[in-house]
Amino acid sequence: MELTQQHRQEIEKIASGIKCPKDFGCYKSESEKLCKARDFGTEQYLYCLEDEPQDCSFSLSFGRGYFCTCPVRMYIAKNLEQ
Repeated sequence: MELTQQHRQEIEKIASGIKCPKDFGCYKSESEKLCKARDFGTEQYLYCLEDEPQDCSFSLSFGRGYFCTCPVRMYIAKNLEQ
């Protein structure tokens, strides 16, 4: 994942309004530590594909699965992943 200056500014703007216990390692590492999640077309959620999603403060349990609610991860999925 290659971050342009525009992407960095937008992510920093989003991140400024939330607390992340992992200190936003997902974007600071430029995908090295990016959690596994998949966009499925909604505006507010991603499918969480992590092995232990319950350990993430941004995971939301629903039925047998988990959704990711992290705004930074959402931006990355919708704007930077192919």
